[in-house]
Amino acid sequence: MAGVRSGRGSGSGSSRRRRRVALLTAAVAVSLAAAGCTAGPGTTGPGTEGDGRPPEPAERTPSAVPASGPVLAVKVDNVRDARPQAGLEDADVVYAEPVEAGLSRLMGIYATKLPGSVGPVRSARESDLELLRQFDRPVLAFSGAQSKLLPLIDKAPLRAEPADEDSGAWVREPDRRAPHNLYLRPGELLRKPSGAAALTTGFTYGKAPAGGREESSHTVRYPSARFTFTWSGSRDRWLVSMDGSPARTADGDRLAPATVVVQHVKVRESDFRDFRGSNSPYVESVGSGRAEVLRDGRAYDATWKRGAAEDGTAFTSADGEPLNFARGQVWVVFTGGS
Repeated sequence: MAGVRSGRGSGSGSSRRRRRVALLTAAVAVSLAAAGCTAGPGTTGPGTEGDGRPPEPAERTPSAVPASGPVLAVKVDNVRDARPQAGLEDADVVYAEPVEAGLSRLMGIYATKLPGSVGPVRSARESDLELLRQFDRPVLAFSGAQSKLLPLIDKAPLRAEPADEDSGAWVREPDRRAPHNLYLRPGELLRKPSGAAALTTGFTYGKAPAGGREESSHTVRYPSARFTFTWSGSRDRWLVSMDGSPARTADGDRLAPATVVVQHVKVRESDFRDFRGSNSPYVESVGSGRAEVLRDGRAYDATWKRGAAEDGTAFTSADGEPLNFARGQVWVVFTGGS
């Protein structure tokens, strides 16, 4: 303060003004740098385009904001009597997998939003444990499993939450028949969403790649089930149909992901069978193979690779570059023929 008050002549005032301008300029530059902005037109170097324009914002997950907890994974019934399901529209990722008798089952992954209800909830499968290893100690909600599988679930690096009729997290809906009437209240298991950083899937999001081909509809068939995804230009989403019928939310809206991945994997027999004696398919989600990525009304041929169970899955285009997904919900449909 003494330096500011010393000298009151015109030269001292001009000097003070110059110092203030210099300090203000430096402060603005630091502020812009912290915000990730460029200094102005004509600036080049890291963080800018060659003509001085700021770069396109990065659109990749996980978020720079640290996760506040684990993802919630919920096994969801997918036979006709289970539809319409509750809460699927709020999942960040929906995995579709083959199960016994050629049918399908879904698993919703929740990180950025927790719906009031999810279900009907059904049993876990052995390959779920490998798939969930990509996340940091996820919470797995399910309604039971083959008795010999339960010890493996207990040993897996996750927090198992099997259905407990005495817990406030589980509800039986009176207007549904068992076993298609068990629903989860996610807020009873997690206090709040953990955030996008918990989604360590390996997926990248951003601009669509060049190329691809126009595709208005794409169908994936299992022996006793099928999924059809139809592009809606008015909604910029793929409308889901299952087994020939529109797939709807509990409120009657269409299920509509932004990106659909058809991931060709090896599907082998597991060591477990259901109560009818049918073998449970095992989806090998670690490895590599081909995929089709549907986004923005186009289909892109891709290669997927997951080096270890602890890793996410990388999807690349023919030139080896990451194949970005559209921002929004992703459905991954596992199917044979890797």
